[in-house]
Amino acid sequence: MRILKFLVLSFSLIVISCATKRPVGSTEAEVLFKEAKDLISKSRYIQATEKLNSIRSQYPYSFYATHAELLQADILFSQENYAEAASAYILFRDFHPKYNELGYVIFRISESFYRQLPSTYDRDLSAGIEAIKYYNELIQNYPDTEYVKDAQVRINQIEEMIEKKEIYIADFYFKTKDYQAAKARYEDILKTLKNKNEKLRILTRIDEAATHITH
Repeated sequence: MRILKFLVLSFSLIVISCATKRPVGSTEAEVLFKEAKDLISKSRYIQATEKLNSIRSQYPYSFYATHAELLQADILFSQENYAEAASAYILFRDFHPKYNELGYVIFRISESFYRQLPSTYDRDLSAGIEAIKYYNELIQNYPDTEYVKDAQVRINQIEEMIEKKEIYIADFYFKTKDYQAAKARYEDILKTLKNKNEKLRILTRIDEAATHITH
């Protein structure tokens, strides 16, 4: 019986030891960083944030302090706190303009805004406008990164939503008989219209609006 208890106790100590074993690192900052990444992989974001905060407060000049800042933004993104994530990524970009993976950072800024878009085009699309701005910055400054293809797809999606909203607003003005506003909107839409199936209808509406205005 004593032998059995001893074996159980020994096994428990081994399990506890394995569970609390820290990763290997040349510095405490590196160990903390590895622990944070491991916690993130298990979606234990609060504990990971504590590790990252320790790096930033105790080892602010270490190699891992900068990476800890970016990882904190990644945590916010993973938690779907996209507004906060966008702010964190922008702050990181502004403070670390020479960071070697800045293309990734700008893509994440764009994605943070993109993921704040509503599901329908008739609502506020200002997040989409911000997303396009940063996607274009990515394409212009980091054309060889792996993110450019997705960025262009996202831009097309957002621009389609914006165009649909502009048409929706113009149609609203027309239906409420505000023909002057409707005509101006339709004419602006034609300058950049991508949905060619709408062209004939919009031209017809412009003519109808003009007729109403002159009578």
